Amino acid sequence: MKKYVLLFCAFFLMSGFLKAEEPLQVMTFNIRMDTPSDGANQWSNRKDLAANVIKFYQVDLLGAQEVLHHQLTDLLKRLPGYSYVGVGRTDGATQGEYSPILYKKERLSIVKSGNFWLSEDPTAVGKKGWDAACERIATWAIFKDKKTDKEFFFLNTHLDHIGKVARHEGALLILKRVNELAEGRSVIVTGDFNATPDDDPIQVLTQQNDPRHLMHTKLLTALTYGPDWTFQNFGRTPLEKRGFIDYIFVKGDFIVLRHGVLSETLDNLYPSDHCPVLTTLSF
Repeated sequence: MKKYVLLFCAFFLMSGFLKAEEPLQVMTFNIRMDTPSDGANQWSNRKDLAANVIKFYQVDLLGAQEVLHHQLTDLLKRLPGYSYVGVGRTDGATQGEYSPILYKKERLSIVKSGNFWLSEDPTAVGKKGWDAACERIATWAIFKDKKTDKEFFFLNTHLDHIGKVARHEGALLILKRVNELAEGRSVIVTGDFNATPDDDPIQVLTQQNDPRHLMHTKLLTALTYGPDWTFQNFGRTPLEKRGFIDYIFVKGDFIVLRHGVLSETLDNLYPSDHCPVLTTLSF
């Protein structure tokens, strides 16, 4: 009898270990809004490729940017195992760009979710903040991982590309709201921050003197892949002028197993003017 009890305990402990070690595949991906001015690069030619990138890399969680409502619908049709949270930034419903979070329904469930605007009044729907060129939104959710029973906080956003004050204050607001909303849980933040690592918004987010600071996943692993840039303008920007502006940040108990900038193309077709960024995380 004692032998069977020991075997049961060993099995139980091993099952718990394997359950805790299941990694999360996390991606940030600015899919580029649908506009006829993109010609051969417009969304109608890229939507299958963009969805296939997500499927091929078996992404569990995706923070996307520049997503119009019909583009979100296109992705969900091609990704039947996924659901989403998020709203259009113009009206808080379906108008304007989303910064949605897509997630695998089989792997994850939502505990709580919401949105706020990067402005002096984060609850003001469609408000442009400070000197911003556009209204900007952040979408967040608390997820429960069905494989580990652990909860964590996820936020996705798209920072303004022009307003100096809006970029600085937007980064500060993100830190403030993440600290409040996460309620002590481990954190993932994704987004197109329109800023290279040396620019002010990234310095604000990663300032180690601030106890709320986030950490760039690329700097937390020895296994990195791809170029040192994420924006390529459908390949038109010269290599030496391309910038790293799309990030996956973490805070808390996450271990970063790998980080990659995915610069693949299908013949001459790019999935977007930005490269998707992928990281593998474990608790």
